Amino acid sequence: MARVSRLFIDNACYHVYVRGNQKRTVFGHDDDCERYLNMVKRAKMRYGILLYAYCLMPNHVHMLIDAARGRDISKYMHWLNRGYAAYYNTKYATVGHVWQGRFKSKPIVKGAYLIHCATYIEANPVRAGLVRDIADYKWSSYRERCHLTHTHIIDEIRIDCSYEQMGTCLI
Repeated sequence: MARVSRLFIDNACYHVYVRGNQKRTVFGHDDDCERYLNMVKRAKMRYGILLYAYCLMPNHVHMLIDAARGRDISKYMHWLNRGYAAYYNTKYATVGHVWQGRFKSKPIVKGAYLIHCATYIEANPVRAGLVRDIADYKWSSYRERCHLTHTHIIDEIRIDCSYEQMGTCLI
């Protein structure tokens, strides 16, 4: 039976995440993370994706993305995860699936909740007990958002702060 096509809305934000097959580690070394983030930069340009937040955990990835054309989200994730799987299988002399199934995605309302979702994504290493201070984790967008590093991976989050929404705008 064929898979049901995903429905993505143009100009919408999505929290996208994918986990290593059987919860296995997919980022065992710093060079794995660097490779994935370099591929993210290339994929963003290739598919016109805006990346507002990300976090590479040892066995999964979270991203907060926005696409002018919703259908480009699937193309972006396919290109990115297929490419990383080829790298991973070659480097570690393995075969088979690196990722557990298809990526998951949840639509995110643009507005104050967008900032909340970015914060949730970037705080994953603290909740998982990998670090005590979020600024100590090298593989999330937090350090770039706070201007502690300049990797030029994430895009600026822009929120409509119209007069009616001023009470809920966090910028």
